[in-house]
Amino acid sequence: MLSNNKIVRAGSTDEYVDMIKQAIDETFDLRQAIEFDEEFMAEGRDVVDELEKVLKGLYDSMKDGTYQFATGDLPYMALMEKHHESMVPFRYLLKRINETHNKGLELKDS
Repeated sequence: MLSNNKIVRAGSTDEYVDMIKQAIDETFDLRQAIEFDEEFMAEGRDVVDELEKVLKGLYDSMKDGTYQFATGDLPYMALMEKHHESMVPFRYLLKRINETHNKGLELKDS
């Protein structure tokens, strides 16, 4: 997925939607882990709440046809700067989603 330190964007709408669904599933799993070990991961609750809100909003806007590429960084990117990778182990997936959001699909030449 990494090419010369470049984040590879989704190559199709289906791949982009799958990435978002996967991130929603990963966020659900993270919420489960926080609830299991709340004392250790208490600070993660805000991260999970923001991720869920943004990712579900993104997915819903794609389903209802109101989604727009290139509207700036997704709101969760500010959180990624504040938290160590151990807090959000699927950070690369979130960066790919953001990169695709900002620059559009990475269409392959035929």
